[in-house]
Amino acid sequence: MVNHENGTNCKSYEGFDMWFINWNETSKIMITVYSINRIPIRLTNDRWEHIVRSHPEMKNQVEKVKETILNPHSILEGDYGELLAVRYYNKTPLTEKYLIVVYKEISESDGFVLTTYFTRELSKRRKVIWKS
Repeated sequence: MVNHENGTNCKSYEGFDMWFINWNETSKIMITVYSINRIPIRLTNDRWEHIVRSHPEMKNQVEKVKETILNPHSILEGDYGELLAVRYYNKTPLTEKYLIVVYKEISESDGFVLTTYFTRELSKRRKVIWKS
């Protein structure tokens, strides 16, 4: 882990550089991690609080969210240009489940998480656009 003067940390993971922005009370960005398209995807504190209110099982699951964006098993196409990163976990707060992280890549240098949730089945109607 490399600490930078601007408050970011960089960690190399399987050939990708991940950037984590240290969160504090004055920062709205909680984490930033690179997608498989090498686009930084940010998760704000406000968005995370909203996600946990809607999906209480996501509490304490930030590490799984980061791992799913960075190293998904597959990427599904959303209905409105968003992407769904999918990763299977044997152990979750519920049972064994898929974790879905829905995010939007809005430019080559910016993206953001819309929502995230666990599910027992993947939608058969969604198009798989990338698979590991």
